[in-house]
Amino acid sequence: MIEFFLLLALALALGWPLGRYLAAVMRGAPMRGDRAFGWIERPLYRLLGVNPAQGMGWKTYALAFLLSNLVLGLITWVIFMVQAWLPLNPNDAPNMRWDLALHTMVSFLTNTNQQHYSGQAQLSYLSQMTGIVGLQVVTPMMGLALVVATLRGLFGGRRPQRELAAGGRTEIDLGNYWADVIRPSVRVMLPLCLAWSLVLTWQGVPATLDGGPVATPIDASAGMSEQKIPLGPVAPMVAAKQLGSNGGGWYGPNSAVPLENPTPLSNFLEVLAILVIPVAVAFMVGSFTGRRKFAALVVGTMLSMYLVSAGVAVWAEAHSAASHDIALMEGKEVRIGADASGVWAATTTAVNNGSVNMMLDSAAPLTGLVALSNMLINAVWGGVGCGLQQFIVYLLLSVFLAGLMTGRTPELFGRKIEAPEVKLLAVLVLLQPLVLLGLTAITLAFPSLTGNSNPSFHGISQVFYEFTSAFANNGSGFEGLGDATYWWNLTCSVVLALGRYPALILPMVIAAMLARKRVAPESPGTLQVETPTFALTLIAVVVILTLLQFMPVLVLGPIADHLALQAL
Repeated sequence: MIEFFLLLALALALGWPLGRYLAAVMRGAPMRGDRAFGWIERPLYRLLGVNPAQGMGWKTYALAFLLSNLVLGLITWVIFMVQAWLPLNPNDAPNMRWDLALHTMVSFLTNTNQQHYSGQAQLSYLSQMTGIVGLQVVTPMMGLALVVATLRGLFGGRRPQRELAAGGRTEIDLGNYWADVIRPSVRVMLPLCLAWSLVLTWQGVPATLDGGPVATPIDASAGMSEQKIPLGPVAPMVAAKQLGSNGGGWYGPNSAVPLENPTPLSNFLEVLAILVIPVAVAFMVGSFTGRRKFAALVVGTMLSMYLVSAGVAVWAEAHSAASHDIALMEGKEVRIGADASGVWAATTTAVNNGSVNMMLDSAAPLTGLVALSNMLINAVWGGVGCGLQQFIVYLLLSVFLAGLMTGRTPELFGRKIEAPEVKLLAVLVLLQPLVLLGLTAITLAFPSLTGNSNPSFHGISQVFYEFTSAFANNGSGFEGLGDATYWWNLTCSVVLALGRYPALILPMVIAAMLARKRVAPESPGTLQVETPTFALTLIAVVVILTLLQFMPVLVLGPIADHLALQAL
């Protein structure tokens, strides 16, 4: 437990100054580092043919976001399907089948990193360094860009309204998408990745382009005369996967492999990296908007939910009655321990990271419940940008419901929340259960499609977890599921996209709609959102909307699994 509190203290201590720096970067005002970073940024703007100072309305901003994803996705998809014919392939990885390549591309494009492949065997070094790590660097910054544009809209836009050239309508300036992606990528993500990769290399994580040594197995009865140990530029990828709320590992078993996570210090640094940027984004709100109390609401609410989830996970893994069952140690690293495994499991799902230092299929059932709950909420800390974006959705819903209950007009920062905004919020609320419960039911109804390795309650958890992980842009999974099939690759590709793009774009649209409205002055009847009372209301709305509506499947899955284990 000491390690957990040290982890939390360091995350908060690093997150506060990094959040202030992030706010300065996203404001785009002159900074001391302009001369150092400008020589990287200016050629990128010229290559893209964009003016970083030019403002965008929500339509232009969303179109630029979707266009950049389309281009990057097509390039990455092709690389995966032709990697055997390209250089930097010392392990002779074959070309990916089109559906597996599609799922892998969509997974990393949506900042999810759900893996239906084993990286060391099925991807070349070139594919890992370009299609995988490249997307791991840029896609988190895309999420950050969208949430920053949403924050600008909530507070009236970057500048006063400007006239459109056609139609004479007014449009809110939400910033420039290209600048909002490039600036944090160059000034925040890449420097942090460099620092973390150097420290991980020092701890023993490989960082080489060599193909790896060949060893002779000690046990000749294994049927292998020799074994090739796969290496590669692992440390840079591990740094990017952890810092960018990505989670996709170089090796199939992820950070449970000693080559990705060799020491207790590397384990601590990797789980700390999961938290640093999402915590910083929460702190960024205060400096960026100028409302410190609003930032306190965001940080306090997220921190409270995280403490509950992490506490339950650590208790379930290491201190509950079920934790003494020797079966629960299958799939766990003894050198890491149950406490550290529980902290990682809670953290990787509280953040949309998805990396693991144990196989979650072997976790205690209640740890699986914590992981599922975190992903269904998707805003405990959430991923880089997308977690705060989901928090804003809960904030808007809470304001609307609190207004109805108290007989006041629902307003957020002086702007009324009316029928058009509520309809868009309803789309986001209903989309999650329709997708997750619908596809889970279909998959379980046809055992030939399921591919699960466990019967009964745990089998339900396996299937539901896979779709939940995809929709939450998390990427972790209950291993043992036979997911490298046409059914799983194609359905998860759809779920990945549905969980990413509406959740990022629709809140920005709502913010732009609110920004067009006249600001009403505060009065004694104004709903105060920056208070502990409203924070408790918001948490209650989160629990009702995301957990209670999924209670039947949670009871049939991890809760029933726990009760069955207790009965043995």
